[in-house]
Amino acid sequence: MFKLFKRVSTVVNSELNAMLDKAEDPVKMLEQFMRDMESDIRDAESAVAKQIANEKMLKRKYDDAQALADKRQEQAEKAIESGNEDLARRALQDKKNQQEQADSLKESYERAQSDSQSLRTKLDEMKKEYQEMKLKKDSLKARAESAKTRTKMNRSMSGINSDESKQGFERMEEKVLKYEAEAETSEDLSESSRSLDDEFAELEKDSVDDELAELKKKMGKE
Repeated sequence: MFKLFKRVSTVVNSELNAMLDKAEDPVKMLEQFMRDMESDIRDAESAVAKQIANEKMLKRKYDDAQALADKRQEQAEKAIESGNEDLARRALQDKKNQQEQADSLKESYERAQSDSQSLRTKLDEMKKEYQEMKLKKDSLKARAESAKTRTKMNRSMSGINSDESKQGFERMEEKVLKYEAEAETSEDLSESSRSLDDEFAELEKDSVDDELAELKKKMGKE
């Protein structure tokens, strides 16, 4: 379990470039790594809880066995005081058995206590490493998003600056120039198509305008 957690942590530290090379989404992969770590921590917490429970159980059994051995010692002393050696002998025999059991349970309890402490230490290390990986994940996620944004912008700029786009604008400019030339040509044709009567009418109009201006001048109505 702890080795598995270490393996996941190693992946986060060493395989980001490999993920990118394989076109895997690093953000999604990092999120998955964090979920794997969280699962490992939950498993470790469960293991630590079971070990602590086992430690407490052994401690309780050791205390009971030691208490019974102490009790048999006191009973043997009372039996001697009462002059009952046979009862004292049996009490001492049972005390010996209980003490052997207590000593054995004490060894098991102390070993369990040491294992519990070791597991607690490893669990604390896992949680600390998880927090470090979480910070690193957030940093890598931000960098990945930034890289995606830059790539998208660069592609957009590349499209704008491409020869194809420029050629498209040049074609549209040529079309506009063509439309303008056609409009000027149509105006010239319209001008050339006027009849003689149209021209004389224009001339007479100019003459009337001159006569009106002269009349206003004489009357001081300029």
